[in-house]
Amino acid sequence: MSGRRLIIAPSLLACDFGRLSEEVQKVEEAGADWLHVDVMDGHFVPNLTMGPAVVDAIRRCSKLPLDIHLMIDHPAQYVRPFLDAGSSSLTPHVEAAGLKAPGSVEMLVDAVHRAKARAGLAIRPKTAAEALKPYLSVLDLVLVMTVEPGFGGQQFIPQALPKVRQLRQWYQGDISVDGGITEETGVLCRQAGANVLVAGTYVFKSSATRHTIQTLRGA
Repeated sequence: MSGRRLIIAPSLLACDFGRLSEEVQKVEEAGADWLHVDVMDGHFVPNLTMGPAVVDAIRRCSKLPLDIHLMIDHPAQYVRPFLDAGSSSLTPHVEAAGLKAPGSVEMLVDAVHRAKARAGLAIRPKTAAEALKPYLSVLDLVLVMTVEPGFGGQQFIPQALPKVRQLRQWYQGDISVDGGITEETGVLCRQAGANVLVAGTYVFKSSATRHTIQTLRGA
């Protein structure tokens, strides 16, 4: 992990939204470092989830950093609403339709940085690590999806691990993995160079949350 601090970021996609405040408090008290929030627009992925209003509600019930994963086609339009809602970091996808124009990724990253937040960039399982390489010098975080984005509870895709290894050779910032993360797959990701483990179902469906987070830490 190149000496990077290990960060456990439970994904709220897997929580009970009818008890959102309690679920947030549960993982915070159990030792979570960040809260991961999956934002989906029904276009980039075939699912709809939460927007800035929900992020604002999460912000009001937790002091943990809010790690916002933007699985949406036009992330630049939503930078200000999500930052105003209390986001700590914004991570859109390099494949997003709204980031195809030359300079669009750099403009988004600059807007996030000017707001004193952290900027990331994500890739889907079928996207090569090389897609992130032109932007690594300006990013605070890269996210490698280890399942196809859109829905929780999927099986880990081991073919993502070589991409994590490659990125760690190029990049000394935070490398996050998201999808099918458990004690076993978390070890594989850490060995490959990831230092941020996003885990939804494994954490929120556990009856012993603190112990489960400890297993992700390798305790």
